[in-house]
Amino acid sequence: MDENFAVVDAASAAETPVFVLSFRQRDEVAAAAAGGGWRVVAARRSEGLEQRFLASGASVAVIDARGALTEGLDATKALGRVIEAHGGAMLILVAQSDTVHMRHFYDAGATHFLGSPMSSTAMAHAIRFAHRHVDRLARSQGQGGGAAEPLGWRFDPEMRSLQLTPGLANLLGLSEAPGLLSVMRRLDPADRSLVKTALRRLGNEHGSTAFAHDLAGIGRVVQHLQFDPKAKSLHALVEALGIAPDASVAVRDALTGARDANSARRWIDRALAEGQGVGAILIGLSRFETVNTAYGREAGDTLLRGVSRRVADVARDALGREAIVARIGGSEFLVASVGVGDAQLAGAEARLEEALSRPFVAAGELAHLGARMTRATSIDGDSAASLLRRTSEALLGDAVPAAPDAPPIEKLANDLHRALERHEIGVRFQPQVAIASGQIVGVEALARWQHPQLGEIGAETLFLAAQRAGLETQLSDHVQRRALTGAAQWPSKLGKLRLSINVTAADVARASFADSLLGRVDVSGFPRARLTVEVTESGIMADLTEAARLLSQLRTAGCRVAIDDFGTGYSSLAYLKALPLDYLKIDKRLSQDITGAHRDRVVVRGVIDMARSLGLAVVAEGVETDAQLDLLAKEGCQYFQGYLCAEPLDVPALANLVQG
Repeated sequence: MDENFAVVDAASAAETPVFVLSFRQRDEVAAAAAGGGWRVVAARRSEGLEQRFLASGASVAVIDARGALTEGLDATKALGRVIEAHGGAMLILVAQSDTVHMRHFYDAGATHFLGSPMSSTAMAHAIRFAHRHVDRLARSQGQGGGAAEPLGWRFDPEMRSLQLTPGLANLLGLSEAPGLLSVMRRLDPADRSLVKTALRRLGNEHGSTAFAHDLAGIGRVVQHLQFDPKAKSLHALVEALGIAPDASVAVRDALTGARDANSARRWIDRALAEGQGVGAILIGLSRFETVNTAYGREAGDTLLRGVSRRVADVARDALGREAIVARIGGSEFLVASVGVGDAQLAGAEARLEEALSRPFVAAGELAHLGARMTRATSIDGDSAASLLRRTSEALLGDAVPAAPDAPPIEKLANDLHRALERHEIGVRFQPQVAIASGQIVGVEALARWQHPQLGEIGAETLFLAAQRAGLETQLSDHVQRRALTGAAQWPSKLGKLRLSINVTAADVARASFADSLLGRVDVSGFPRARLTVEVTESGIMADLTEAARLLSQLRTAGCRVAIDDFGTGYSSLAYLKALPLDYLKIDKRLSQDITGAHRDRVVVRGVIDMARSLGLAVVAEGVETDAQLDLLAKEGCQYFQGYLCAEPLDVPALANLVQG
């Protein structure tokens, strides 16, 4: 069916918005508002609260002050003036014991309150009553309520109809809504990936999500998406975060004091327009999310401020006082300067690596963050977007150390669609050996791709290409299915081996993934009791709560679970003891470091002791020498895998090895 284009009124494109501020990351308030038919604009912090409320188009603000009385009162004071000026309403949710303090909230500008315990129905009624209050004010004053005309859009998959509110259409300079494909083409490639990721998060169980990006004609925006499972339609409210009026104005990140991403882009574009060459270094903190989750947001914020100070000190000393430092994303920083060559830029990169390798202090503990960096200098025709895109792609490529003749990720990403369709990606099995007996007791399934031009491609490079192509979940499903089906058909001599399969961070975040995986296991015929599911440390830390729930479901269903690549992140007992685990797999770099300095051996010993104290079996990965195996055995490691026993094998070779 041809796409239908329309620009619709605000009420039909997105029902009345409600602005919800919750300091404790609760979802029931947003769920109650969504259940009442309102479109939720959610916030977690108080920074820029007045501007965000105005940009949301909402006339009702809900502040969840339960367990956060001080923060809630401060937010009420920040919004009180604008609520009064625009004839809005402000609903405060408080604990029953705190209702005695409501006079302070009313003095600050609150109009309604609700005390806990409270049901979702009660919250929905309270929000509805607040809206009636706004309507009564508007009628009595002879004017429309609300703070501003909302910006929004709606997409109907059945009709393939994309509709915009008049406010959004006007800002984009459109007299009619563009088609869906043309909208995607207008976005930066990185932003298209954000859109696809956000859409994957939506579903019947997770009906709302949000993401931020740059939108031409508006600037930095947050897209608040909501999926209506009954109507099968997608709604969005667009929250404009604003554009600085001049490229020379350094808009600061509220947390770190560094420039924000938009300010950095404008600075680069201005320098390039003036004919100056720009050198840039992009810095990605590799373990920040682990520390942030283990010790809390306050400790994470302290770390980011410390990183910003160190980066700024080195940048100005190595590249001059004109160098700028910007916080590009959650844990990514940018250093940029004009008139610098690659040699000077390389020297600055080396100094930054040294500075960030020194430990930081988080919650009274020493934290080793680690950082990956890439650099680039501008070329003819560059813009800020193209320069930063090159550094971002290089940083992503550096996530897995590449050999000098490593295949180009972009080519692999382009070829991966066809490879999945043609079932070109297979599975090999690497033996896992009991150190005490020398017997092969299990295998790990590893993806392999015989590329027609580039030869054999391993699992790490494969999944990196899948991330680039937006095919990570499809590849993961394919590899799991191939591994389970292949293992179910093993000859009898392999009938006692355990099978380990890997799940990714994207798998952990998927709704109902445990049910899907268990269904896949049962269809294959491979027994659950012989299956181990491995989740990487970074995958667990991407969403600790979801990971714990997933692992618990799998264990209850009869599988065993393992944390893979332990030692690449923060490796904290604080979260490890909270997870339902059977095995801990030591990353290959720790296994290989054990024959190095005395301190390396002490680290490995500490990891093994920690795991065994929690009742976990320990598997060492990447073991290549007898010396490594001997020392691991002396420290109490029970199992190993690596080239000392065998490379990943096909089934006939594995059967011969086990029989031999």
